[in-house]
Amino acid sequence: MRGRPEGMRWPLAALAAALIALAGAGPAAAQAPRPTVDPTAPTPTAPHPGRPPQGSAPDGRTVGGEELDTRRTVVAEGAPPLPEGLTAGGWLVADAVTGDVLAARDPHGRYYPASTLKTLTLLTLVPLLDPATVVEGTVEDENIEGSRVGLVRGGRYPVRLLYRALILQSGNDAANALARAAGGVPVTLAAMNETAEAIGAYDTVAGTPSGLDVAGQSSSPYDLALIFRRLVADPVTAEILTTPTADMPAVEGRSPGYQIQNQNPLAGTPGNLGGKTGFTDAARHAFVTAAERDGRRLVVSVMDTENVPLRAADQAALLLDWGFTVPAGADEVGTLVASGELPPLPTPSTTASPARPSEPLRQSAGPVPAGTSSPWVPVALGGGALAIVVATLLGRRRAVRVVPVLTRGPDAPPGEGSPPRSAGGSTSTRP
Repeated sequence: MRGRPEGMRWPLAALAAALIALAGAGPAAAQAPRPTVDPTAPTPTAPHPGRPPQGSAPDGRTVGGEELDTRRTVVAEGAPPLPEGLTAGGWLVADAVTGDVLAARDPHGRYYPASTLKTLTLLTLVPLLDPATVVEGTVEDENIEGSRVGLVRGGRYPVRLLYRALILQSGNDAANALARAAGGVPVTLAAMNETAEAIGAYDTVAGTPSGLDVAGQSSSPYDLALIFRRLVADPVTAEILTTPTADMPAVEGRSPGYQIQNQNPLAGTPGNLGGKTGFTDAARHAFVTAAERDGRRLVVSVMDTENVPLRAADQAALLLDWGFTVPAGADEVGTLVASGELPPLPTPSTTASPARPSEPLRQSAGPVPAGTSSPWVPVALGGGALAIVVATLLGRRRAVRVVPVLTRGPDAPPGEGSPPRSAGGSTSTRP
């Protein structure tokens, strides 16, 4: 049944399943293997080198309904014409409450997410970390690649402030510090990938907590909307998304105190509920946002586009305006699934499921020194396997318009695509 997204609580013990590959334990599930990243591979510098053509659940079904199994544009019959100027390779607009997908282009196409992946970092870590925990800045934070909020060695930063630095100014240094508080980057990535799988975001593979490009990392318009829907439904994360400013503390002899501002391009527009930008040379520009008008909420994601003729945020604004003109209750082309719609597959009988604590273990409010693991991280992360969840909503076959894609990337079906773009050498993630 459709409805509001469920609360976000991801058991820590279940991280064991995500680390089985690292530990080399446990038999493989009888499904297609989940894509993985290769941090040792060269950072991509072309738009989409080696990207899988389209995503699906581990058993091959299309998450959210069979109408979403397309690289083209789909719009429910009877909806008004789409706005002009939508040049993004992939996008999706959906009702954030019911999950009904109103229209989409290449919804399960796998793209580099850039900093929009920070939405998954936030979704994953908020249930796990005590917001009062203080994290100490390191030289590694100072020297992190790409956009930084300005953490310095010896600075003391509460987790609640790091969440805002992560979202408001897309701080890769904040992502690194939060990962350290959660037990380190490998543990954090394992948690992020488990979260993605648990909510049905099978197109998403996290290889960095910041979204910096690594080979094999991916997300999709569908998955970004799925993640953001959960963020705006939870009061804690919804407040982070809409925080206008935050104050970074002074560090004696190293850095004066200063204010950071929310860089959501749609902040201040009617009913906006937050947004997250992303850019790398490989990903190009991406954006995910949501808005509420007259008691109705919509979520929009845009991936693989340029700043001209329209920015990703401007295309998202057009889709929001269009979506609010679609009559509520109109036939959808698919749905954003909820966890209750993802029954687990049976686990292999040779594998024991890990125990699940009733409450997330939280840290004390003391600082997390550099180079140490968080005290809540389980000591033994090796054995056990978590049941892989798969989407069962195949969707009812409906009268659907299939709209030719006028502007697409290099993976478009023959006759649709524009020539591949060139990409520069920088791979820094900018907000």
